[in-house]
Amino acid sequence: MKCMETPKVALLIRLKAKNGMAQDLQTFLTDAVHLAKDEPSTSTWFALKFDDSTFGIFDTFATEDGGQAHLKGEIAETLMKNAAAMLEESPKIEKVDLLAAKLP
Repeated sequence: MKCMETPKVALLIRLKAKNGMAQDLQTFLTDAVHLAKDEPSTSTWFALKFDDSTFGIFDTFATEDGGQAHLKGEIAETLMKNAAAMLEESPKIEKVDLLAAKLP
């Protein structure tokens, strides 16, 4: 189900892979897109690669509640279960207020 409201809130989550775990983290993020598609409050969801060991997630929501629901959802739950094995440090979560957006 797709959220129909214009997104106003976003999350930028930075993820630093442990040495030797970058490919596993990249695969996790690539595979997680199907989970994001099942989140009705998630307007958009992007998996990002900044460099060989730094990755991220950027997602948008119509409401603050949508962002909070996402942080309690299956992607976050699975990531945190595997964080000790894959991540060099805890995920850095930044809340962002969207000023403007161009959506399809």
